[in-house]
Amino acid sequence: MVVNEQDIAEQRARRNLVLIVALIAAVVIAALFIVLMRAAQNSGGGPPTLVNAIKPGSPEWDQYSKNIALDEPEADEAKRALGDTVMTLRTTVRNFTGKTITGLEIRAAVVDHQNNAVRERHVVFIPTEAHPELAPNKTLPVAVVLDGMTETTDRANIQMQVTGFKFK
Repeated sequence: MVVNEQDIAEQRARRNLVLIVALIAAVVIAALFIVLMRAAQNSGGGPPTLVNAIKPGSPEWDQYSKNIALDEPEADEAKRALGDTVMTLRTTVRNFTGKTITGLEIRAAVVDHQNNAVRERHVVFIPTEAHPELAPNKTLPVAVVLDGMTETTDRANIQMQVTGFKFK
């Protein structure tokens, strides 16, 4: 078999072209992935709110908020393949208001040693088929996921609190 130097040069050129195209594609995919991850973390334009809810400062807040109890929150922590840490904060809401709650707004936070929020999320729990409402003297398990923390993030404590509610 006769090997032509021109054929060898053409094969090297094709191989180099394939490598260059593969590298460019890898860089484009990585850049797209980073952009999408940052957009997901910064999306929302502010915390969700419960429309027409009883909030701190309203006349009914002091009367009813003390009768919506949250158990001491607990947290599970896991590392993701992306390199960040995800925490799931869980608690149980107890309704002692004497009224049926049809919407609930809760703030969940991981705080540092100065009691400043490192990560926080406001979540609105609206009745679903599984939990159509929270009747008087009943309970509702609640879980909120907080992501984007690193190993060096100062995580001293967790907090969960009711920030709004609606009655039937």
